Amino acid sequence: MKRIVLAILLSGSFAAAKAQHEHHEKKKDTVPEERQHQHTKTDTTPAKHHQHTKKDTVPAKHHQHDMKMDDQHQPDTAGAHHGHVDQHMNNHAGHDMSNMTHAYSRNLPMSRNGSGTSWLPDASPMYMYMAQKGKTSFMFHGNIFLRYTSTDLTAKGSRGAAKLDAPNWFMGMMNHQVGKRGLLNATVMLSFDRLTMGGNGYPLLFQSGETWEGKALVDRQHPHDLLAALSVGYTHAINKNMDVYAYLGYPGEPTISAPAFMHRISAMNNPDAPLGHHWQDATHITFGVGTLGFRYKQLKAEFSSFTGREPDEDRYNFDKPLFDSYAYRLSYNPSKQWALQFSQAFVHSPEALEPDENVTRTTASAIHTVQLRKPGSFVASAAVWGLNSKSHGGNEHSFLAESNLQLQRNAVYGRYEFVEKSTHELQLEDQLGHGKYNVHAFTLGYARILATVWNTNLSIGTQGTVNVEDKALYGIYGKNPLSAQVYLRISPALHR
Repeated sequence: MKRIVLAILLSGSFAAAKAQHEHHEKKKDTVPEERQHQHTKTDTTPAKHHQHTKKDTVPAKHHQHDMKMDDQHQPDTAGAHHGHVDQHMNNHAGHDMSNMTHAYSRNLPMSRNGSGTSWLPDASPMYMYMAQKGKTSFMFHGNIFLRYTSTDLTAKGSRGAAKLDAPNWFMGMMNHQVGKRGLLNATVMLSFDRLTMGGNGYPLLFQSGETWEGKALVDRQHPHDLLAALSVGYTHAINKNMDVYAYLGYPGEPTISAPAFMHRISAMNNPDAPLGHHWQDATHITFGVGTLGFRYKQLKAEFSSFTGREPDEDRYNFDKPLFDSYAYRLSYNPSKQWALQFSQAFVHSPEALEPDENVTRTTASAIHTVQLRKPGSFVASAAVWGLNSKSHGGNEHSFLAESNLQLQRNAVYGRYEFVEKSTHELQLEDQLGHGKYNVHAFTLGYARILATVWNTNLSIGTQGTVNVEDKALYGIYGKNPLSAQVYLRISPALHR
């Protein structure tokens, strides 16, 4: 009870101090008794103001911003995993942790960071290590999956494979506040996929995209480049509601689609890339990206010029920047639980084996995260649609719906995918001629955190996938082939 009374008194004191500061030029108060009287009068006002700020996630006033974030991360709605953001906002008035912000806004929470300049919901949990020094903050996160996969358990088809491998990625980020309105960001992302899974990647039925030894990769997911991101960005806050920013990446991620799959909380326990990767978010590694963006409250508009060609087979080099393609994206976060986007990219010659073909890629997505009552428990979900329209004719659709239910140490997750795959994509033109077929994949998995040491989680998990394809593909893949895998996962623990 004493703590509650003390909190009310402190809130009243803070509100009164703000009111005096705003009216300082009009009237100077030199009577202590009157100042004490003002404190008493405002003791009952914070509750009403607290309720009002729920309606606006980025208020214009500085003190509203602080109180909004306190409200936004109450334990009954946001969970204790946002404790780091709570601490940041609760200490904002004292400037103890005012540097812990979004990578491209000093007035948005860090939890909204997606890949590149994309947005996640504000309610997203953050699995990372953090440190700060003065006006500079440092963040590091990543994933290692040590796993065994079999893509055709019943050996129904001729394209199944089994492999022991270790998909992985690591990202470091620095934010540095410049003056009163500026924010400098630097990001680096590494992947040792080439070392841990070889040049032809890992087995994944019905996957396609990129090449190995001059041939198209089919039923395999390609490895990512060693240097998956190297970018810098600068943001200027016009006021609390408006930011303008510039982003340069070599490599980097242009303004197309939702956050890449490895950065979505809904996919955090799934080691596999989506089958619609090259319909949705394959541009997350692009050698040469320049982006300009503008935010107004919860709405953001961005434009990118970038290199259309996908990374080559040499995963250790820097590809030539061409800036021959462009993209735009509109993002909107209507509440702390939602992140919506629509985007379109006009990609010049993305495939090395088809240099004369251009692709118009259109995407839309909705990401939703809701916190449950117990600390470390939440539901994160995503729906992503992507369409490739090729310059030589033909449209191919893809759709993904995935969700991760995290109950402290236990997680149940799933993914549904629909992709239209041509015989050309699947390298089946010799057997089946020209055609396009529907592929569906249903994945269900379970993961459990075994131990947490030095803020690092060691988890064990397993998942299975039922692939459902058109009957015309039964002769090659078998009817509804089953895939399965088991894994150990090493990743940063939830930052509290």
